[in-house]
Amino acid sequence: MSLEALKNGKRVIGIKQVTKAVNKGLVGCVFIADDADVRVLQPLRELCGEKKVATENVATMADLGTACSIEVGAAAAAVLK
Repeated sequence: MSLEALKNGKRVIGIKQVTKAVNKGLVGCVFIADDADVRVLQPLRELCGEKKVATENVATMADLGTACSIEVGAAAAAVLK
C-alpha cells in the first residue's frame, strides 16, 4: 500500500490512536516512520505482528506527517478498512 492511501482514505494518526484501531481490528495497513523512537514503536510493531496487520516503513516522520496532510511529523499512521 502506498502513501497515497493515507492522503485519500480514512486514517488515524499517532501511536496511541493507531494502537487502539489495530486492537479493534479496524486497520488495513500501518505506516511507521523509520526515524521515530524504536522504544516507543516496538509495542506497536509487535501488536501488528500478532494481529497480522501489514506494516510499511516511511523514511521520516516529516514525510509521514505530510502524507497525512498535517503540519507536524507523525511516528505512525494507519489506513482504516
